[in-house]
Amino acid sequence: MIRKAVPSDKPYVLKFCKYTFSWGDYIQDVWDYWLLDGTLLVAQKTIPVGIIHGVFFKNQVWIEGIRIDSKFRRQGLASKMIKKIELMAKEKLIPFSYMLIDSENKPSLSMAKKLNYKIFQSWNFYTLSAKKTSNYHVSVGNVIFENQFLHYVKSWRWIPLDNDQSDLLASKNKIIYSGKDRKTIAILSDSEHFKNTLIATIFAGSQNSTKNIILYLQNFGKKNNYHRLQILTRENLPKVKGLELKISFHLMQKVLS
Repeated sequence: MIRKAVPSDKPYVLKFCKYTFSWGDYIQDVWDYWLLDGTLLVAQKTIPVGIIHGVFFKNQVWIEGIRIDSKFRRQGLASKMIKKIELMAKEKLIPFSYMLIDSENKPSLSMAKKLNYKIFQSWNFYTLSAKKTSNYHVSVGNVIFENQFLHYVKSWRWIPLDNDQSDLLASKNKIIYSGKDRKTIAILSDSEHFKNTLIATIFAGSQNSTKNIILYLQNFGKKNNYHRLQILTRENLPKVKGLELKISFHLMQKVLS
């Protein structure tokens, strides 16, 4: 049975999520938020054995947090939960579904492809140390985003970057750019689930202007007491002291209509 999650599911879910990755998991940090935000589903045998979270936007559904108890894997539960979220999206006339998968996670990539997801884009995740810097040249303001399929990252969700969203971000001084052509851009967002964490989506241009952005982020992070600086980008960033590539992901897309 696949149903909406309830608060009493939490201990069962956290038990089978405890060792998802070598470092553990983050579900314990987002569970309470997810119960209120979007649609959190559980797959249940006699007890919960799987979860999935879907967040619905105007033109896309974002799927995240797929977890299956190791004793119940290879039974098609993940696929069934994904199809449940997709059905809900279709009922809302949402045309696209997206999810993020580690580029080295072959089982999940295989499952996604069987469900007719395709690799839409590939992204790199970097961490950056905060420190006082100088000699960078950046500006704050709006820019024109010409690609209708652009996204920016907010709390590890790839959010459609339409004109309205761009105007809103600019009004909050969240768009930073470098270079006369305004082609090197960073969009800033605070994590909604983790304190003192800044997430920057970088659309990289020349090496020099990209370094300007990175140096600015280091100084901005230090000045504003951020404990973690995270960068998501489709490009390979130039070498800067304190910048470290952690992992790469595929952004998977499925056309629902």
